[in-house]
Amino acid sequence: MKILFISLGCDKNLVDTEYMLGMLMEYGAELTDDETKADAVIVNSCCFINDAKEESINTILEMAELKKSGSLKALLVTGCLAERYRDEIRREIPEVDAVLGTNSLEDIVTALKEALKGSYFESFKSLTGLPSHPVKRSVTTGGHFAYLKIADGCNKRCTYCIIPSIRGNYRSVPIEDLVREAKELVDGGVKELILVAQETTLYGVDLYGEKSLHKLLEALNEINGLFWIRLLYCYPEEIYEDLLDAMIRCKKVCHYLDMPIQHVNDEILRRMGRRTDRESLIRMISHIRERIPDITLRTTIICGFPGETEEMHEELMQFINDMEFDRLGAFAYSPEEGTKAAEFDDQVDEAVKQRWRNEVMELQEEVIFDKNEEMKGKTLYVFIEGSVSGENAYVGRTYRDAPEIDGYLFLHTDEELLTGDIVKARVTGAYEYDLIGEICCEN
Repeated sequence: MKILFISLGCDKNLVDTEYMLGMLMEYGAELTDDETKADAVIVNSCCFINDAKEESINTILEMAELKKSGSLKALLVTGCLAERYRDEIRREIPEVDAVLGTNSLEDIVTALKEALKGSYFESFKSLTGLPSHPVKRSVTTGGHFAYLKIADGCNKRCTYCIIPSIRGNYRSVPIEDLVREAKELVDGGVKELILVAQETTLYGVDLYGEKSLHKLLEALNEINGLFWIRLLYCYPEEIYEDLLDAMIRCKKVCHYLDMPIQHVNDEILRRMGRRTDRESLIRMISHIRERIPDITLRTTIICGFPGETEEMHEELMQFINDMEFDRLGAFAYSPEEGTKAAEFDDQVDEAVKQRWRNEVMELQEEVIFDKNEEMKGKTLYVFIEGSVSGENAYVGRTYRDAPEIDGYLFLHTDEELLTGDIVKARVTGAYEYDLIGEICCEN
C-alpha cells in the first residue's frame, strides 16, 4: 500500500503529520511522492488565514479528481480545515473517505483501513487533553533538525484568530514526555530542536500552576548530542525573568526569540485583543537586549487590521525603524469567518493592506541590511543545510536563523561538507537578507 501524505500549514501541523506518518509506517504503509502511484492520499489541512484555506481546499479538490479517475482508492482529510468545516467537506466533496479533527491523530490507521474498505470514517474528539503517540515520529525535515511541539491550543482569544475554536484551550505536554521524545529525536540524528506551540511562553501553566518553559529548557539542555534549542512564538507580555535566566545559563539555547507583536498602536492592539501596549513592548525589547546583548529578535506584523489608519501605519513604521528587529515578517490582515474582527465595520481596502505590507517589508530590508553589515568579521557556528549547485559553496544557518523563515549564510570552501554538519565560520560579506562567510581555521 502506497501513501501520499500532503502536509500544509504551519510547523505545528507538520509535527502532527510526522506523528501520523510514524503510525502509518508502523502499520506497514509505504510512502510515495508520486500521486499517480498512491493507493491513498492524506491531506493534513490548514485554515489559519484565507490563503491557507484556499490552498487546502484546492489541494483536496485536485486529489478528488484523481479519485474520480479511478487511480486513487482513498482520500483522507485531517487537520484544521477538517476540524472547522467537517460538514461542508462531507457534503461538497463526496470523494473524501475519511475526516479527522485536530485531536484525532491516533485514529489515522483506523481511518485508512475503513477508507480502503469503502466505508466513510470520521473522528472528532473533544479538544481537551492530547492525543497519544504510540510510535516514534517520522521526521520529514531532513533528520538534522526537528520541531518539538510542547503544547496545543490557545487561551488568548485574539479577535482575528480562529485557533481556539479548532485547537481548543492551551494544553501543555508534560516535561517527561517531551524529554523522552527529544532524546528519541537526538538518537535519530537531530542536532537542533525548535520548540513550538501556539504560544510557548505559557508552557506548563495548566499542568504545574506556573510558567515552566525555563524548567523544560533546563531539562532539554542536559541531552547529550543536542547542539541547539530554539524558541518560537514567545508572546511579549508573557516573557519572564526565569526564562531569560535559563536562556543565558543553558548553553544549548540559541540567543534567539521569536516574539510576535502584530502591531504597536495601542488602539489597534486593544481591538486585536492583545494584552500589551506600545510602552510595554518598548520596555520588554530594551530589557531583553540588556539581559542578552547578542539576542536575535524576530517578530511578525499584521498590516491593515480593521480601523487602522495611515497615521497608525506610520506609527508602526517608525517603531520598526526605531526598534530594529533582526528578523521580521509582515502579513496583510485576513478576515476569518467566525472571528470578532471579521465583523468589524471599518475593514481596510485590500489594496491599502498590501501597500502597507510592502512598505513594512521594504523598511525591514533596509534595517536587516544594516544589521548584516554589522556582522562582518564575527565568528559564528554554522549549521550546514545543503550545497550550492555547481559551486564550491554551501548553504547554512547561524543561531540567528530559524529554518525556512529567516536568512542563510553562504559558505565558500573547498572542504567537503554534509547536511547537518556544524562548522565555525567568519562572516565576510552581506546581502539584503543573507550573509557570506568562510570556514575558520580552528574547525
